[in-house]
Amino acid sequence: MEVALRPVHDSDLPVFFRQMNDPESLQMAAFTHEDPADRDAFDAHWTRVRASSDVVRTVLVDGDVVGSAALYGNPGEREVTYWIDRTYWGKGIATAALRDLLAEAPERPLYARVAADNPASRRVLEKCGFVVSGHDRGFANARGEEIDELVLTLGS
Repeated sequence: MEVALRPVHDSDLPVFFRQMNDPESLQMAAFTHEDPADRDAFDAHWTRVRASSDVVRTVLVDGDVVGSAALYGNPGEREVTYWIDRTYWGKGIATAALRDLLAEAPERPLYARVAADNPASRRVLEKCGFVVSGHDRGFANARGEEIDELVLTLGS
């Protein structure tokens, strides 16, 4: 299984939209857009993201689009994020994609946030060198309530 990153193509967006509306994935990710099913908001978001200086990549497995990975925010405060299609969970794809993304962007420190009850995503981050550096609470749109989250840091 070959994991690769490439720039986002227009043809990736319908796949991302479908992935980001999977109920189980939304529950696990927790921190999502206010209404993930709002296609106009989704399109506007991706137009802004693709026009920004953020590092945004499509994750491919054997040439198939399986998700996205990104580095966003202001220098010194940049965060990583990733989304992998649920049918590919547990196969090391998120870890491989995040490692590749980190190799593209050597700046440090970098940050990540994860729902405290999402141990799989925490493991991905820790395998890539992130360490828990704090705790927070935030409103999780996908769950409709405030939940605990972990803040992780790579580098200092």
